[in-house]
Amino acid sequence: LFLCGDVMTGRGIDQILPHPAPPRLHEGYMTSARQYVDIAEQANGLIPKPVSYDYVWGDALVELERLRPDFRIINLETAVTVSEAWHPKGINYRMHPENIPCLTAAGIDCCVLANNHVLDWGEAGLIETLETLEAVDIRMAGAGRNQAQAEAPAIMEVPGKGRVLIFSFGDVSSGVPPSWTASETRPGINLIPNLSTATAERIAKRVRAMRQPGDVAVISIHWGGNWGYPVPSRQRTFAHALIDGGGADILHGHSSHHPKGIEVYRNRPILYGCGDFLNDYEGIGGYEEFRDDLTLMYFPSVDPNNGELKSLIMTPMQIRNFRLNRPAPKDTEWLAALLDRESQRFGTRVETDGEGRLNLRWQ
Repeated sequence: LFLCGDVMTGRGIDQILPHPAPPRLHEGYMTSARQYVDIAEQANGLIPKPVSYDYVWGDALVELERLRPDFRIINLETAVTVSEAWHPKGINYRMHPENIPCLTAAGIDCCVLANNHVLDWGEAGLIETLETLEAVDIRMAGAGRNQAQAEAPAIMEVPGKGRVLIFSFGDVSSGVPPSWTASETRPGINLIPNLSTATAERIAKRVRAMRQPGDVAVISIHWGGNWGYPVPSRQRTFAHALIDGGGADILHGHSSHHPKGIEVYRNRPILYGCGDFLNDYEGIGGYEEFRDDLTLMYFPSVDPNNGELKSLIMTPMQIRNFRLNRPAPKDTEWLAALLDRESQRFGTRVETDGEGRLNLRWQ
């Protein structure tokens, strides 16, 4: 599989046009994607104009072609809509539906949607997001027109291997408003009430009821804050309970803007925070020590016969000029050392392979 963290691309791709005015704020807020482009160009130079839809993926496309994962799964953290029914929540993101080729250009198979931005432009914005993804045959999990659709997993067949079941959940700790919860009659997301053992057991029971021999279950959770490396004990306990109950072979955690430590529990990977993968924060300061310009592609290989992890390869990328680029060796080494430090807390190690990629080691 290919997994990554938050993907927010496509919001400004059709706004990468020449314009002389510097970024402007309206009452303290950004009012156009062009302002993000201006800030990025001030930091790292001009971005070529116009660009193709695959431009933002850059060197990641070469890596996807090289490793050829069975499926490509992202957390799409934006609405895909022209809706104006915005909620004044401070930061509201949207991407124009005509920019959906930004996702198809990378062959994305599934978008998990249970996050704190997919409803930024109201229920109409969510419905248009769902319709736009359906029109290009991208599977979805974690949001829907009603509760049943929001709770349903994406199910993908791997010819000759089995199925991948992808369940997507949001947690209020990531900033999801409780009012966004889907109901029988209202569109919304699949919001879990808490990270209790009882909640984990309910999820695991549902997964077990849907499993067939050879299935691999991915639990994708948008949880926690944006910055910082500590993993709350409640997250770790919840992840363990999901695995103990047969509810997760891979736990795909996201919300943090930078990668966090990785655990392997009962031979199953727990990615507590995958970090952003694609965003338009380039040049925006304030958290430089976290190096959120350095991102990761996660390639877990799982044995479908028992759900156990066989290997986890991670490929670093760097966001520069609104494009994913292979980072310099010193940046790869920095990221490897950081992940190794944080992962040692969970009994795992991260090392480079000499070719610009990282490997997870565990016992």
